[in-house]
Amino acid sequence: MAKTYSVFAKENPERGQEGISAFAVPANTPGFTTGKIDHKMGNRASPTSEVIFEDVRIPARYRLGEGFDGFKIAMMTLNESRAGVGASAVGVARAALEAASAYAKERIQFGRPISELQAIQFMLADMIMKIDAALFLCWKAAWLYDNVQHNTQESAIAKCFAANIGIEVTTDAVQILGGYGYMNEYLVEKYMRDAKLHQIWEGTNQIQRIVIARQHLG
Repeated sequence: MAKTYSVFAKENPERGQEGISAFAVPANTPGFTTGKIDHKMGNRASPTSEVIFEDVRIPARYRLGEGFDGFKIAMMTLNESRAGVGASAVGVARAALEAASAYAKERIQFGRPISELQAIQFMLADMIMKIDAALFLCWKAAWLYDNVQHNTQESAIAKCFAANIGIEVTTDAVQILGGYGYMNEYLVEKYMRDAKLHQIWEGTNQIQRIVIARQHLG
């Protein structure tokens, strides 16, 4: 669907990651096509498909940066985008919390709404605390970036923590709805599927832990 694609390619394979360059490739470049759209478990509002290069040639002016700095550009991009991924996870978690809260107020069990049960209240309280903690981590990482300050560790923390919170909160939302939570009649099962991607894209949460530890160790 894009008109321009960012492409990272080994311009000099012998140099490993230091031989990677970044390019901006227009979609109408001869030999460039897209393949089938993949069927994903969640996040279906964002189409994902394979890209195909067949004898594609591009002019040097399409190169981003000075050349051979594609890896650096990718890492700088991730420092910016990981806070946004964390914020996306927070948004999914908040939607799940709102849905679970509304259901708990309406669902009558033993003659009263299940929202009055301490077990449900404790689950909702934990969900609220986790969401707020993740939100402030994302804000911190984004603030540092907006103010041109180093945020590699903070963005990794925000992304990793918020992604995990997204899974925990959406799972609890499904639990609060019980059997209905497992049905696609309600949105919480969708939120649970959407949340999973945040632990994977922009670097898996395992990679984030490596980034965090290495930044801490200097």
